[in-house]
Amino acid sequence: MGVTLISAGVDAIKVSGLYKVLAALFISPVISFLAGFLVLRLVFYLAQNASPNINSFFKHSQFVTAVVLAFGHGTNDAQKTIGIITLSLVIGGQLAGFAVPHWAILISAAAMATGTFFGGWRLIRTLGGKFYKIRPVHSFATQFTSGVVVLAASSIGLPVSTSQVVSSAIIGAGASERLGKVRWGVVGDILTAWLITIPVAGLLSAGMYWLSVYFI
Repeated sequence: MGVTLISAGVDAIKVSGLYKVLAALFISPVISFLAGFLVLRLVFYLAQNASPNINSFFKHSQFVTAVVLAFGHGTNDAQKTIGIITLSLVIGGQLAGFAVPHWAILISAAAMATGTFFGGWRLIRTLGGKFYKIRPVHSFATQFTSGVVVLAASSIGLPVSTSQVVSSAIIGAGASERLGKVRWGVVGDILTAWLITIPVAGLLSAGMYWLSVYFI
């Protein structure tokens, strides 16, 4: 949006599409929080008479829920990168229509996988331990909830942030067990980062466009 504003002005922005994107980004964490809260309550209710061995079930079930979440992540986040690449090719005259080239899909998938493998450890530590001490039951409920929310958003063409969805589900699951369980100071830091990210990204993209026009 930053590039569009600085290059073509406000009139070039489709307000209905902008509302749709912003609504998805802001509503999805709320839905994920509530879903995580309710799913963990349901899991506790169903497992209230289970033996301690149920923890082994939750631990091994994460292989399935993690795959579901990873698949959902790919169906939503990767599409943003693919869309930007394809749009750039169309604007640059390299494509006659909005037909996604196969190499764009492969590059986007490879970049996401590589970034997740090498660059996601600090985020993993934050999500996995700084909100509260996560047990297998929390991981199971969070991954299941997040996967369903992201896949549902992808199925109706809504862009969401997987990290926001997962974070909200973790917070919801923790609050479901006990409000005091969650470190709300960390939650505040996360919310601040979310609010800052969108305008900063817009300013950076506008600045990069200005530099490219001025120097190239």
